[in-house]
Amino acid sequence: MKDQNLNYIKAKRRVEKEKGFYTHLVIFFLVNTVLTVVKVWGDFNSWDSFVNEFLTINVLSSWTIWGVFLILHFLSIKFGAKWEERKIEEYMKKELSDDSY
Repeated sequence: MKDQNLNYIKAKRRVEKEKGFYTHLVIFFLVNTVLTVVKVWGDFNSWDSFVNEFLTINVLSSWTIWGVFLILHFLSIKFGAKWEERKIEEYMKKELSDDSY
């Protein structure tokens, strides 16, 4: 029963972290889309001027910088969770072995 509760808690925590990532992803696209539209709106005279304005550092910087943090968030969920679980198990085993004395 104790293992089942522990597995449930781990699974719930993992789902919460993934939910946080997907929320971050949606906000990333919404905010950056709005920022891009606001920044490019003034040069919407022709398609060429739109593309030129879209490819400026002013527009791409928010996508790039925030995108790096989004990738780090993703990596922390996919690879950090396993490390975290190993450390928790290590500390739990250590605590159990210390209690046996």
